[in-house]
Formats: sequence, C-alpha cells, structure tokens
Amino acid sequence: MTNAGQQTAVFDSQHRPITAGGFVKTGPIVFIDATEKAGLSKWRNVTGTPEKRVIIEAKGSGVCLLDYDNDGWLDIYLVNGSTPEALVGKAPSPHAALFHNNHDGTFTDVTASAGVANDRWGTGCVVGDYDNDGWPDLYVTNVGASRLYHNNHDGTFTDVAARAGVALDEGSADVVTDHTGATFGDYDGDGKLDLFVAGYIDLDLKNAPLSGLKSAGYDFCQYRGIQVMCGPRGLQGAHDHLFHNNGDGTFVDVSNKLGVEGATGYYGLDALFADVNNDGKPDLLVANDSTPNYLYMNQGNGTFKDLSYESGFALNGDGREAANMGLAVGDYENNGHLSVVSTTFSDDYPILFRNDGRGAFTDVSYPSGIAQSSIPFVKFGDGFLDYDNDGWKDLFIVNGHVYPQVDQHSEWGQSYAQRPLLYHNLGNGKFELVPAVEGTGLAVLTVGRGAAFGDLFNNGKIDVVINGLDGAPVLLRNVNPDHHHWVEIKLVGGPKSPRDAVGTTVYLTANGVRQRGDVLSGGSYLSSNDMRVHFGLGDTDKVDQVEIHWPSGALEKVMLPAVDRIYTITEGKGVTGAMCSGKPCDPFH
Repeated sequence: MTNAGQQTAVFDSQHRPITAGGFVKTGPIVFIDATEKAGLSKWRNVTGTPEKRVIIEAKGSGVCLLDYDNDGWLDIYLVNGSTPEALVGKAPSPHAALFHNNHDGTFTDVTASAGVANDRWGTGCVVGDYDNDGWPDLYVTNVGASRLYHNNHDGTFTDVAARAGVALDEGSADVVTDHTGATFGDYDGDGKLDLFVAGYIDLDLKNAPLSGLKSAGYDFCQYRGIQVMCGPRGLQGAHDHLFHNNGDGTFVDVSNKLGVEGATGYYGLDALFADVNNDGKPDLLVANDSTPNYLYMNQGNGTFKDLSYESGFALNGDGREAANMGLAVGDYENNGHLSVVSTTFSDDYPILFRNDGRGAFTDVSYPSGIAQSSIPFVKFGDGFLDYDNDGWKDLFIVNGHVYPQVDQHSEWGQSYAQRPLLYHNLGNGKFELVPAVEGTGLAVLTVGRGAAFGDLFNNGKIDVVINGLDGAPVLLRNVNPDHHHWVEIKLVGGPKSPRDAVGTTVYLTANGVRQRGDVLSGGSYLSSNDMRVHFGLGDTDKVDQVEIHWPSGALEKVMLPAVDRIYTITEGKGVTGAMCSGKPCDPFH
C-alpha cells in the first residue's frame, strides 16, 4: 500500500479534507443511507487494534450478496475480522453476520441459526454453487484456515472445507497465511465450478512487524514522516491457490501444475474469473498490492498462459506497479468488451484498463475522467453499475484510509473515514463525478473496504452494501428519481454448465444499443455481487433480443415479453419464471 508520490493536499471550501468533504447543498439524490432502517446498524466489524500496528489489521473484510434460501430476495453476508488476542485463543472472536431479507426493506440476523459465524479472522467471501444442487454455497477466506460453507437447503450451512480439501490450513502454529480474494469459475469447461484463492502475506505471529518496534528494526516504517505499520513490501508474500472441482464434493490443488500459484510471491488482494478475450473461456485476473498484477489467459484446454505484461494489465500506463486492491469488470462502452478498474492507494489514481476485445489493455484513467478527482482517496471496493438505468454502466468506488494517524495531521488534507465516489457514464467513453449532496448516501463517511452491488429490494435499482473497518456496515439504497425501464435475468445452467450459470455472457439489444452482462463470482474488494444480470433500458419499453452464451458453449436467443421484471431463464428452456413488483408473476403476461 505504498503511495506513488505525495500530492498537494486538497480541501473543500470549509477546509475539510476533500475525502471527508466537498459536499453540495442541493442536487440529485442517488442513494440514501438505509442502514438503521434495514436493521443492520447493530452489527459491528472488529479488526485488530485501533492503532493498526500490523498490516492485517488494516485490510478489512468483504461482503457477499446471495439468496441463500432461494426465496427470490438477496440476503447479506458480512465477513468480520478479529483481534490479536482472539487469533491466538486468548479472547473470543468477533462474529460474521448473515442477514435474511424480510422482503419489506428490513433484514434479520440469522447467523447463529445458519451456522456461519466463522469465528476466525475473516477477510473475504465468495458465492458459488460448487456442487450444482441449485443452492448457493459460501467460501470465506481467513487469516489461517478458511471455510467452505455448504448450503443444506434448510436455512443452515455446514463447514466442509477440510473434507473438500480447500481449508488452506497450511503453515504452523506461529506462521499463518492471510488468504484474501476468492473467485469461482469453471476454467476447464466440465460444468463444475473451480475455486481460486489469492494469498497476501505469510505472517509470523511471534515476530509480527509491529509499527515502532525498535528492537525488531520496524521503527523505519513511515508514512509522510510518521511511524506506521510495515508492509506489504519487505514482508513475505503468500502463494495463490487454484482448486479443481472433482465433482464429488472435493477439490484438488492444481496451482503449481498450471503455473498460477504466484511464484513471484506478490501480494494478492483480489481475484476474478472473467472472459476478457471473448473466446468463451474464463480468464483469471489477480490484483496485487504494490506489485504487478497477474493475468492468466485461459488456453481452452485446461491450461493458462501468463500474459500479465504482454496484455498491459501488470502495470499502469506509466509502466509502474500500483497498490492494486479491488477489481471492477464490465462493458462500460457497450462494445462487447470487458474492461477493468483496479482501485489503488492515495496519491495515485484508480486504473481503468480499457479492453480492445482481445484481452489487450490500455490505461485510459485520465482521459476517461476518473483519475484526477480520486487521487486523494484510498480506494478499495468498486463496481460497475447502471445506477440510473440509462443503459450505460457507471462506476462506484468505496474509500477509506489505512492509517488512522492521518486524522492527526489535518495539513495533509486526508481523513481516515472517507466518502464514496460515484462516476456517471456519459456514453462517450468518459465519466463525470456525481456531486455528494449533504445528508445523502454519497456523503456517508466510512473506513470503507469491501462492497457488493445488487438489487436488494427487487425494484430494478442497484443498491450498495459496504463493509467498513471497525464500525457498522452501510446500506446505500438507490432512490435515484429516474423513471427508466430495466430488466434483470436470473440464469440457471443446464447439465453441461454450472447450475448457477457462473461464466455466462448475456447480450441484450434494445433501442439500437447492444449491452453485455456477465455472471461473475467475486470481484470488487474481497466481495461477491448479485449474480442476476441487470440491464437499464432508458426510456425504451421493449427488448429486441437477448442472446445468451452459456458456459457449455450453447448459444440461445430469447425474447422477453415485457420490461421492469426479473426473469428466470433456464438453459435450453428459455424463460421459466418471472417476478413483478417483488412477487412471482406470469412471465408472458
């Protein structure tokens, strides 16, 4: 998390750091803070000590959106951290939380009855139906052993990580690995979801690099002249893991065999399976902190080729590695190509890697308009979302510093808790920053980390859930005043595709515009989004065609009879269900 170079401090008219200010009195209200009304405000993230003396105390945790009980409504899973005392068994561990959607704008904490408290130092989570039984399962990454929660179909889960072979409890009693971003994807096309897990650092608990610990030589770790935690540079990087799904409830580690173990020991924070060269096979993106990114291109025969540098994804446009953290993937230009945004540290810009369709990337951060205004922020979770349903994907970035000491130095123009950033897509390759209106969701301050994006209220508007460090989560409900039309599609794979359709690409044509949406597992920062594919339609009330490229290789064209609905499409069967105004309805009337 090193900074690229100290920038001039930026303040607003009231001399507040721009990261905690810059608000306007009036303007369009896009999001409201619905956290308390939704019933989420009593749960708290607890991660390490307030001083953040070790780097794992500052990385935070992710959030996953999943319909765990298959009632058609998204539920929320919030990963929690822990404390040094709890990590060595000297204190109880903070709990993760599963909140059930009550269909009325509120959520109920069902963690205990569901059996998903984790009780370990949690980092990330990812959703995927790994056994193709039609129920979403949940993988939770931890500092130390991780968990695979198998969905029991009755509102409960069972941790089967050890039996499945994905616990990642390697190491010793003294040295633990910080496992971070995870992603499910069917890399070899056998119809079963495989699992990739990024590794950050190997941490020696007895000789942890505590900030200011002169006896161990760690008093040299500084940020702008003050002592802070060390890392990640100078620490031992951890290896990554790719697990092949055997189809019998177990996995086998094929990382070394396929050359995706991260032999260079870079500091992996997030990962995502996504088809970036349009050949129908999921490629593998890995965001590395303070080191070059990885791009492993799927060769279509069960192997990968490392094209990190050749593709342009390893470094930014200046040929420099960045403190890469979160990954947003989407077709923001409506040209059929998946571009990528990698979030970064302060004094640096988030990198918009524009994809030419062949998996060759160009850094267009400055000409696109997302660079300059975001430089003072420490950027983590991110996602492409069409917040106003105009048919063009916008960009949302969650922010929060890693050094609490910045609040003691107002002259730096930085704050520990920071506001999010929303960039509106202008439809010409450029974005425009949406003003943060006082008292609205864009003015909420949080030490933001993980973020997940999805339609929590089944009303066709994409909402945001943020897992902040050492505080309550934030639910930003989308209340944008537009009256644009939309459709959402829940995909169900056939016998040769993953049941939850991860890896499917959908093209929707309406009013002369062809949009692309992908079913992805993971992304943002340590998080997992709504797997239903969402399309804004603007003012048009007709969909001309939906073209679905299934993981099995099948191509299916479907007509949607109406708009403003959530459709279920099953491979080979077309439309098999619909929800209207949050309730099941006849899909053809």
